Amino acid sequence: MSHNVAMTVAAVILAASAESALADVEGLPRVRRLVDLAWSGGALPIVVVAPDPDGAVAAALSGAPVTLAEPAPARLGPAGQMARGMEVAAGEVHGTEAAILWPARLVWVGPETVTSLIEAHGLQGDAVITPTYQGSRGWPVLVPASALEMLRRIGPDRSPDEAMGDLLAAGLPDLALDLGDPGTVMDASVARDELPPYEGPSAPVGGLAHEWGARVADEPEDEPLVGPALAPYGQAEDEAVAGD
Repeated sequence: MSHNVAMTVAAVILAASAESALADVEGLPRVRRLVDLAWSGGALPIVVVAPDPDGAVAAALSGAPVTLAEPAPARLGPAGQMARGMEVAAGEVHGTEAAILWPARLVWVGPETVTSLIEAHGLQGDAVITPTYQGSRGWPVLVPASALEMLRRIGPDRSPDEAMGDLLAAGLPDLALDLGDPGTVMDASVARDELPPYEGPSAPVGGLAHEWGARVADEPEDEPLVGPALAPYGQAEDEAVAGD
């Protein structure tokens, strides 16, 4: 593998509705685009947490290396959905060290940003790692697996931004990285041609050289397409309890 990264960091893509998951982005369903970006950036496993009442989200993810997870009950709020995705990721790959929590509206994030978050986790494994752009904190945010229990305790009325603030208030280290990626703060409401230029970090995180997209390029062309795997809520909840 061409990434100089040995750790296992998941991507958890969070869509509040099937409509949000399936919204078109340059000819692709939103979640399919994000799965491809996460894979190219080096995240593994990849979990999509989204309602799928008629199977359309699963169909959009056909052939992708992803697990589609039924959401947690709405009464658990945004933090409950984040925890749900982290639980499923941990069940998919034992020893998953962290998860990149990725609201599906952030469609312009570059794979370079994913790789940089993973590399930064290798340098400070206990930190909540947030990308910034021109001084503004953005998404996706890397959360260490050790924070899962804290995430479960966050109130359902807390927004995603507030939930991350609560993790930091609980004592987790805060690492903010200026990655020069406007897609971390500008969502699908901004057209691609209206985005500022991608700047990129001033130096590679940890001094490592990237080969962007190498993971995808290295996959054998004749490898059969499979997936997505499906994780019903009750089943995953039982596995999480069994693993405690």
